[in-house]
Amino acid sequence: QVWLVESGGGLVQAGGSLRLSCAAAGTTSNIDNMAWYRQAPGKERELVSSITNTGNINYADAVKGRFTISRDNAKKIAYLQMNSLKPEDTAVYYCRADRRGETFWGQGTQVSVSS
Repeated sequence: QVWLVESGGGLVQAGGSLRLSCAAAGTTSNIDNMAWYRQAPGKERELVSSITNTGNINYADAVKGRFTISRDNAKKIAYLQMNSLKPEDTAVYYCRADRRGETFWGQGTQVSVSS
């Protein structure tokens, strides 16, 4: 069992920055992939960025150049550095981890960006 706890969300002005953290606990060995998703009101959950245990990274086009995903395998923490935030980035951000064919989700953290 893997538990994921997100933190770092909040309310910021457009152009500001936030860093989200996702801490894994429980059976944390062999987590192959970690990812950040987001879901805005009235929209489906969408992939923001993902990172494998070897450092392979993907970004959604909407955040490329502004967001940076990273992972500390020793500390079992994934990060999402968000710069140049826009109002359209407003959403609940969820952390996802994949371990040996199982998927685990965090509870989500709210990110709100004002104009």
